[in-house]
Amino acid sequence: MHMTAVMSFPTRILYGRKAVLELPGELKRAGAARPLLVTDKGILQAGLLRFVTPLLEQAGIKAQVFSEFEANPTDRDALRGIEAYRAAGADSVLGFGGGASLDMAKAIALLVHHEPPLPQYDDAKGGDARITARIPPILQVPTTAGTGSEVGRSTVLVIDGTKTVIFSPFLMARAALLDPELTVGLPPFITAATGMDALTHNLEAYVAKGEHPLADAIAIDGLRRISAHLERAVHDGKDLEAREQMLLGSAFGAIAFQKGLGACHSVAHALTPVAGTHHGLANSLMLPTVVSFNRVAAEERLANAAVALGADPKMGPQERAYLCAELVDDLRGACGLPRRLSQAGVRREMIPKIVEKALADACHLSNPRPVTQVDFERLVNEAF
Repeated sequence: MHMTAVMSFPTRILYGRKAVLELPGELKRAGAARPLLVTDKGILQAGLLRFVTPLLEQAGIKAQVFSEFEANPTDRDALRGIEAYRAAGADSVLGFGGGASLDMAKAIALLVHHEPPLPQYDDAKGGDARITARIPPILQVPTTAGTGSEVGRSTVLVIDGTKTVIFSPFLMARAALLDPELTVGLPPFITAATGMDALTHNLEAYVAKGEHPLADAIAIDGLRRISAHLERAVHDGKDLEAREQMLLGSAFGAIAFQKGLGACHSVAHALTPVAGTHHGLANSLMLPTVVSFNRVAAEERLANAAVALGADPKMGPQERAYLCAELVDDLRGACGLPRRLSQAGVRREMIPKIVEKALADACHLSNPRPVTQVDFERLVNEAF
């Protein structure tokens, strides 16, 4: 079957220490004067808005804050968000925070000129065809290095208890500002879990089915940055070099996964609604098992990935491919993350529901090795 790959990287990315100072200028560049500032309650409690509110006020930009959404945002949260957008007379959306805030910003922006209900835009059901260019300006400022949602073209919402992906190039931000100083206060667990999410994006994108040389090159670079800096960022949150490299590695992962993801993400998307598992931790728990499963179908790719993760390039490709899962396991262990599902609150009786939802998730369709229900059962039980 003929497949045409599309390479599209339109988001303007500003990165480095104090990058957030460029926010007023970027808003004006996008024609945004009254943004709805979408951020989560944790950001408010941590006082992180002190980095942006004075900047906006000094520039005469009036921003209304919206934070009424769950840690795993739902379609109902997005409906509340569009009400807040209209009540504020907003003309744009500014996401500030972790993946939930950035995804919620995109979902709200979609609803400005696209009628609900949101399930009609589900990518797995061809919903992307319903999404047009009529999207107000979106700007994104991440405060975690994990999802890479600031440069991504999808928003993930929980709809009827299932993680649903809404995907369109029109959801991409006009600008993303990556400032490591915004991430220094992240506690070690969140740093580790979100970092493993970013690593999973890069690794799954690299081995995903299909030909996409640009995404592949970016994914390998992202793997190198994360493997070299994640442990440093976890153990010394004020290490600004490590924080900056993690932000870049995270953004690269989201750019790369326009190529596709894999079975690890399908299980992770099931673990969150079924067991309440943090998304990044869910990926971390499953990744070594999935890497081992994929070895027979992606040996050369996994051998290359292993070098990016620190393997000796002089080793043979088969040996490096075998080592890849071990290197991932070593990294998550060095970051203090649990290695088994049973250590993270997942109960054995949850496994059938996890498998059911994983099988229904579209991410595994680009996995290099086909995954059946029996395969998912084996993968989850092995990781248990």
